Amino acid sequence: MSRPTKTTLASEFRPWLRVLDWRRRRLWKGAGLMLLTVIAAIGLLALSGWFITATAIAGVLAAAGVAISLGVYIPGGGIRLFAVLRTGARYLERIYNHDTVLRLLADLRANLFAVLIRLDGRELARLRAAEWLNRLTADIDTLDGLYLRLLAPPLVALVAIVAVSALLGFFAPWVGGAVLLALLALWTWLVLGQSWLGMAPSQRRVATLDRLRMRAIEQLQGLAELRCYRTLTEHRHTLEAEEDALYADQRRLGRRQALGSALVSLGVGLSAVLALWLAAEAHIGERLSGPLTVMMPLAVLALNEALASLPMAFTQLGATRAAARRLNELAALRGAIGESESPEEIAESGALSASLDDVSLHYLKGHADSLPPALDNVSLTLAPGERLALVGASGAGKSSVAQLLVRLIEPTTGKVSVGGQDVRQLSPVALRGRIGYLTQQVELFHDSLATNLRLANPEASDAELWNALELVELEGWAQALPQGLETWVGESGRQLSGGQARRVALARVLLTDADLLILDEPFAGLDEATATSIAARLDGWFGERSVLYLAHDDTGLPGVNRTLRLHEGRLG
Repeated sequence: MSRPTKTTLASEFRPWLRVLDWRRRRLWKGAGLMLLTVIAAIGLLALSGWFITATAIAGVLAAAGVAISLGVYIPGGGIRLFAVLRTGARYLERIYNHDTVLRLLADLRANLFAVLIRLDGRELARLRAAEWLNRLTADIDTLDGLYLRLLAPPLVALVAIVAVSALLGFFAPWVGGAVLLALLALWTWLVLGQSWLGMAPSQRRVATLDRLRMRAIEQLQGLAELRCYRTLTEHRHTLEAEEDALYADQRRLGRRQALGSALVSLGVGLSAVLALWLAAEAHIGERLSGPLTVMMPLAVLALNEALASLPMAFTQLGATRAAARRLNELAALRGAIGESESPEEIAESGALSASLDDVSLHYLKGHADSLPPALDNVSLTLAPGERLALVGASGAGKSSVAQLLVRLIEPTTGKVSVGGQDVRQLSPVALRGRIGYLTQQVELFHDSLATNLRLANPEASDAELWNALELVELEGWAQALPQGLETWVGESGRQLSGGQARRVALARVLLTDADLLILDEPFAGLDEATATSIAARLDGWFGERSVLYLAHDDTGLPGVNRTLRLHEGRLG
């Protein structure tokens, strides 16, 4: 990642406000429901205060023998209307706005996936898997508060303040003006002051939480190594220090949020007292009736509902800002893989050839002199229909060769060709559509077996799925599943053993019906008898297809024509 440059709050949120703009109608409707809820609450409390006071005065006058009449049906109906409206509007607002936020989160994640798709392996290697996961989950989730906490509530609160002040000003302009000034000062502090108080600790909290997640994952994954090298205690102390820093900032934010909540209660309470005092003065001067005098402070008190959520939201503004900044840095990334202005289709039909000509590869740019290359002047050729085994120890560079051929990364120097054409001139979609690539890591999703298989070929029929499973000797197992092909495999394929998951991944590659197959350790995790049986089946199925095996040795690989050995990035 490049070093972040200094940015403003507006520039950091601008890209995400554009995403919100895609659903502007839903956002305005959601804000309208928020406002309706607040107005109903104000109306309920204000009208109730007026009605109770008017009824009490009427009762006292009637007891004193004064003839008086008071219509109870209209205000009583109004109170019931506001009570029902407040409950119904609150319920609809919660459902509608949370549905909108879930849609927005889907939009945000789709945007981020679009960014990840265009990155090459070199860019992806700059961050650890835990960091990428944090961007996709925690940072995106933090941004869900942009509308629900930072945009709509302060706008609704501001409109409510103006509305209440206008209501008071209609009966007594000096009361409305004084309350407006007091509440605007309170609103300004809750938005700007609380943001200022919480900006630094909330930003630190996000960064600390990110480091804490990564260190926790590292400790769990590397527990054996940490014990072996006697560094577990030191690593644990570092983890505890991060926890202490996180808790310190959380306590700091809690105190500042509590201050904001106290100011809401104090500010609204004092504004209500101010309204009562000024209204009482007007009542004494016979410029305002008793029921209206009581109604005014109660209407102000109802603003508690509109202002109560602002301290928490704006005290945590720094966290949302930090998440937006990190996602902006990610969105600004550009992989080295670009598409030619006039991309070509692969002219070679049938089995494809492939070659590397004097290819060198450095994953970290600018470190060519200090770090050994992943590949060092490698030249190799795979003829059409040939089955080539590229063998070597872990870290020798075998997977790098595969990623170059499918153009997930670009070589530092040299040329990569498929079908006799430079891959840089080929359409990436056309190139990858002709190559089937079985990676070392098996990726299965929390869905049905059929869905996981059809990732390779969405149009594949059930018969084709069964045929692919038969080739990897999983047909009988799949038939015995509770729902056959529709049985879910569990998150990351947890319902499957390692060998079964590997064979499902292999079957998925076979469904591509590609002209060039790159198989990285195709029989890893399988016992010798099963591997031998599957190899015999694949030997006939491969036919004239070109096959590049990546393995530690060529034992058991079907129909190998030639073997090349790769050692520390060099052929030898």
